[in-house]
Amino acid sequence: MTDFEKAKKAYEGYGVDVEGALKKASQTPISLQCWQLDDVAGFENSGDLTGGIQATGNYPGRAKNFEELTEDLSVALSLIPGKKKINLHAIYESDDVVDRKDITAKNFARWIAYAKQNDLGLDFNPTCFSSGHMFDGCSLSANDEATRQYWIEHCVNSIKVSEDFAKATGQRCLCNIWVPDGMKEDPADRLGPRMRLKDSLDKILSVPYDKSLVDVAVESKVFGIGLESYTVGSNEFYVSYAVSRQILCLLDMGHYHPTENVADKISSLLCYLPRIALHLSRPVRWDSDHVIRYNDDLRAVFDELVRNGALDRTDIGLDFFDASINRVAALVIGSRNAQKALLNSLLTPWALLKKAQDEHDHTKLLELSEDIKTLPFGEIFAEYCRRQNVPEDGAWYKTVEEYENKVLKTRK
Repeated sequence: MTDFEKAKKAYEGYGVDVEGALKKASQTPISLQCWQLDDVAGFENSGDLTGGIQATGNYPGRAKNFEELTEDLSVALSLIPGKKKINLHAIYESDDVVDRKDITAKNFARWIAYAKQNDLGLDFNPTCFSSGHMFDGCSLSANDEATRQYWIEHCVNSIKVSEDFAKATGQRCLCNIWVPDGMKEDPADRLGPRMRLKDSLDKILSVPYDKSLVDVAVESKVFGIGLESYTVGSNEFYVSYAVSRQILCLLDMGHYHPTENVADKISSLLCYLPRIALHLSRPVRWDSDHVIRYNDDLRAVFDELVRNGALDRTDIGLDFFDASINRVAALVIGSRNAQKALLNSLLTPWALLKKAQDEHDHTKLLELSEDIKTLPFGEIFAEYCRRQNVPEDGAWYKTVEEYENKVLKTRK
């Protein structure tokens, strides 16, 4: 009996369908953020990163164009198991950089070709930051009609790009709208900017799009650097807006107060929305976008999705960017940790645990919850990697080291 067969038998003792878990994990798409590989710089050469976000570090080898970024991405993809999508921001035009309000799918033709060649889905984001078209740091909520109209057109065209992505790849596309609009000091008027943001979003959504192809989401945040006192698109604003308009509300794990439990929010949204979206990130005291680790917070998010049967109702993406370590390795580490958390949740005997709760046997619930933590998960994940034709833990890092020495260190 192999180590995998022994591990499988241990899980089956708790009534877990191991083969079913492996199959479901391999069918659940997770969207990999292209901006981990270039520190959210994009291809516009638009200057410094703004919007209250920050990439820290200066590790050698940052990708500076489409060719370098996809070269790095291909290495990462070869080391990550599971079904994958690529998440793009509008500043990553691969073909002819144009004004953001004028973007079309033609400006991303090489991304579409790359996705089709590698059997990848594509997700998309309008880039409402790092731009000279902001008005006092604001976009869709700006107290200037021309500014708001510019960003409305950008978002409308971003949804059209998303439609074309979905048609080309045969996979649904998430179009996620996040704006950094806010203030450094306490505002005299909180309602006015939010009413303007609501009106702008309504105008964006008034343009018809194919909802069978595109999921439009809105993403909240607590604060950003230089925007500490007030964020127009708060959690309360966007939850209310998403529920009232029946679009997706995106929960980013770094966009809440440190004491908030993001996993706990998932079931509340599932009561009122047909679909939701997630950004997997790791905040350290603030929205620092550290590489996600295989920790309690990450596992809790996937536990909520799996035990509520919500994997097929959720767009899952990664959102971290660390420039202090090898960027390819950062993407691989975070992606593999997401896959581990997904598979671990699929291997959890939720029927037994729920039965104990429903029967009010809280002692049994606690006992089961603790005992299953020592099941041989590592052997199951190793088998998952083998079936996905990627290296197991402990074997993949050599590929990244060789790539760094051969390619990354030679970049100017």
